[in-house]
Amino acid sequence: MARSRDVEFHDFVSSRWSAVFHFARLLTGGDRYRAEDLMQEAFVKLWFAWPRVGQQAPEPYIRKVLARAAMRSARRRWWAERPADLLPERADTADETTRVDERARLEAALALLPARQRTAVVLRYYQDLSESQVAEAMGCPLGTARSLVTRGVARLRQAMAETAEPVK
Repeated sequence: MARSRDVEFHDFVSSRWSAVFHFARLLTGGDRYRAEDLMQEAFVKLWFAWPRVGQQAPEPYIRKVLARAAMRSARRRWWAERPADLLPERADTADETTRVDERARLEAALALLPARQRTAVVLRYYQDLSESQVAEAMGCPLGTARSLVTRGVARLRQAMAETAEPVK
């Protein structure tokens, strides 16, 4: 007996919520509120497309919707101010906290990239998509996707080098 559309959709959203949220947060440069807005938009679109994509491939569909919504939202509004609930603290210990600090530094550098470069880098390296899948998700030619990834990684390296802490 076939499961109802509601149950299938609910199961997908429940199982993939945290992964989709993390992806959306990376696309928005760490802004959890914008990420939640993007997720809401993406899940509404997925709901209407569910009869068409639910059985085959909801994951690539939601990824494409999120990537395009993130690029569209970055063009639409000014996001220079980034309020924070808490100011980050620097840890003195070197083991696990060093990795957490490095990740926070990387995410901060990622937030400095233009929306299209950030989207391309996140799709390519966080979502582990091929270049052609990145191009499809972003709705651009393959050469453009390659260029966006290459330039984005170069800018990330530059930002990471500029913010590197001196060795004590």
